[in-house]
Amino acid sequence: MKITSEILASLPIHISHSGLEFDHVSIDSRSLQNGNSTLFFCLKGQNNDAHNFIESLIDKGVQHFVVEYIPEKVKEKAHFYTVENTTTALQNLAKAYKNQFQIETIAITGSNGKTIVKEWLNFLLSPDFSVVRSPKSFNSQVGVPLSIFGINENHTLGIFEAGISLRGEMQKLEQIIQPTIGIFTHLGNAHQEGFTTVEEKIKEKCELFKNCNITILEKNDWIERHIPTSTFTWSFEDPNADVFILSKDRNNQKTSLEIVYKKEKHKVTIPFIDDISLENTVTCICTLLYLSVDFKTITERVSKLYNIEIRLQAKKGINNCLLIDDSFSSDYQSLKIALDFLEQQKLHLKKTVIISDIFQSGLNVNELYNNVIKLLQQNNIQRIITIGETIGQYLKDVPHVISFTNTQSFLQQFNTQSFENETVLIKGARNFHFDEIVVLLEEKVHETVLEINLDALTSNYNFYKQKLKPTTKIMVMVKAFGYGNGGYEIAKQLAHLKVDYLGVAFADEGIELRKAGITTPIMVLNPEISSYNAMIAYDLEPEMYSISGLTSFIELAKEKNLNTYPIHLKIDTGMHRLGFEKHQIAELIQLLQHNNFVKVASVFSHLSASDNKDFKDFTLKQIGLFQEITDELSNELKIQPIRHILNTSGIFNYAEYQFEMVRLGIGIYGVGNSNEEQQSLQNVSTLKSIISQIRTVNTNDSIGYSRKFMVEKPMRIATIPIGYADGIRRAWGNEKGYVTINNQKATILGNVCMDMLMVDVTNIFCNERDEVIIFGENPHVTEIASVCSTIPYEILTSISQRVKRIFYKN
Repeated sequence: MKITSEILASLPIHISHSGLEFDHVSIDSRSLQNGNSTLFFCLKGQNNDAHNFIESLIDKGVQHFVVEYIPEKVKEKAHFYTVENTTTALQNLAKAYKNQFQIETIAITGSNGKTIVKEWLNFLLSPDFSVVRSPKSFNSQVGVPLSIFGINENHTLGIFEAGISLRGEMQKLEQIIQPTIGIFTHLGNAHQEGFTTVEEKIKEKCELFKNCNITILEKNDWIERHIPTSTFTWSFEDPNADVFILSKDRNNQKTSLEIVYKKEKHKVTIPFIDDISLENTVTCICTLLYLSVDFKTITERVSKLYNIEIRLQAKKGINNCLLIDDSFSSDYQSLKIALDFLEQQKLHLKKTVIISDIFQSGLNVNELYNNVIKLLQQNNIQRIITIGETIGQYLKDVPHVISFTNTQSFLQQFNTQSFENETVLIKGARNFHFDEIVVLLEEKVHETVLEINLDALTSNYNFYKQKLKPTTKIMVMVKAFGYGNGGYEIAKQLAHLKVDYLGVAFADEGIELRKAGITTPIMVLNPEISSYNAMIAYDLEPEMYSISGLTSFIELAKEKNLNTYPIHLKIDTGMHRLGFEKHQIAELIQLLQHNNFVKVASVFSHLSASDNKDFKDFTLKQIGLFQEITDELSNELKIQPIRHILNTSGIFNYAEYQFEMVRLGIGIYGVGNSNEEQQSLQNVSTLKSIISQIRTVNTNDSIGYSRKFMVEKPMRIATIPIGYADGIRRAWGNEKGYVTINNQKATILGNVCMDMLMVDVTNIFCNERDEVIIFGENPHVTEIASVCSTIPYEILTSISQRVKRIFYKN
């Protein structure tokens, strides 16, 4: 990528000198790839303002900024190009950049399937084109421009996703992508909240196709009438479609399709049996047909399609390592993203990258690997393991490089015990089979896993943040192993989001976070006197809720000769759990006056009924008492502490009382305390397992312990390897609960066992080893909690530590 002065001239800015050239456009101040060849766009959003980070970027060597204003403290320190709106400027620059390249361009939109179709088309068309595509799921108003900057003069085909959530967005993306071929995948309910009707959303999506030569989609008269161009349709039901699937025969994890196209029949076998994969495959087949690929070639290529892993995953590795699994793709653009994720999630200072030959860059091989070397050096990678003849040749003179010609050589020769206390990025093209390396280096392989979506966590954080003033601080609760989701991994993401405080229940939780490299201030809400020494050693800030506890801490501070060690005062305003009561405030003031050993960092209380508006009067009474006591403390002690009383539901229902800080808990993990709140949150945690065995059980037989379920007619029963030892409540069994298999409900039969449960799959097409959703979108933890007469907190925090956690970003 080269952004020159001529391209910059497309923006309404004054360029004081010619000859400018940038090879990196950035919007992320935290990326280690920022440097003197970076053009940085200071984006302003509801929750963040990148103008605040200009000074730190200048320290990294960045000298050129597109801004909406120039902060006073950095004037004259760099080159600034002032625009009315930096997001619009980024989009306009991408539009001007795209104008340089007259290549066939495919744009994909829809509610689901965009990324899978894009990746499969890349695989299917790479033998015929030099393909550039959106990295991962870069399909937003910002992601699309960044994707466009990946084009270079050697590319002959572009494939880009376009996602929208509001009216008026698609027109902007269409002007940036400038597609010649449009693809409309499955239409679902995602982002429906931004539109008044489904038809309104369809019209908006179809704006992407207004200048296309063709639009490819499943035949649907309702959608087609909004498409302004010619269409190329397919259908399993309507023989009037351009491509009609006459029959589908599922057998042994494969499906044979009999396809009618231009009155001729063709047979295609694909390695999938689920409906969604079949639909996405047929979409790809239609695209190849439009591009004049013959059916023999199509048949050969689609038979080799494979499941796409579109997510970057963080997994626990052997010897206290953290693995970043990106083992199914190897291109230059996605390498940049993977290295940023590595930096965000790193558990240790030592960083290793295992990387294969890189394909489909569009760059000549010398330029490509010079860029790769630069990227790895910018990201301070201590050890580089190359696999492949080409990359090994070009990186042979780089320090700390170990090279292997193929994956088998690495597996046979490399000492895995040399991986210890480090973060390892595994980044390889699919044909190098790097998944075998992941299996080798993973701590354990489990069939039951809890997947945590870090993108959803970020979205939920931003949802609550937008309800606050820009100056209001946020403490996020990561106690109880991050509400069952994970400790340091969640804390890493929150540190990346620059939260102000983390909250834990006990000192040992905070110590583990410090050992994992978390430097964010940590407040311990339930400190034990016996842990005071350890808290001081690890720079943890204790909650003080009693005179005796505070007296003990002050005595220790005197003994250690501490000066203004931060503490947090808990006030009991009605919860009656922990805290100083109103009658104790005078004694508290006397203890703290003229005391330099500690300082009051914050004063807070806890609302007991902020989730229930029936108790609004009581909640306002709590807030009023809190205000009264904090005023007294501030006046008598002559301090201005941070004040906070709002929890998750408090933020949602009583944002006007946010004071200087709020405490965000269960909401960030995707669980709201009302239907209205829940609708605005994204699901974070998905508990998955597999089908261990399927059997037929005959009439008058029984299922499970105590013969709780008696069979009245022959049934197909699937056994799932998860039970109450993993955190599945027995109250969810005996036909009260269900799991989801291939998008269908499978009722739980009989008692939940310690390590297993059994479900009815009589009317569900499934096989052993198929994926099972225990909870996630459906069923949601709120539904399970309701049936089990408990709360979602208990469901989440009950998931056993033996269930492996996987953290990912799309």
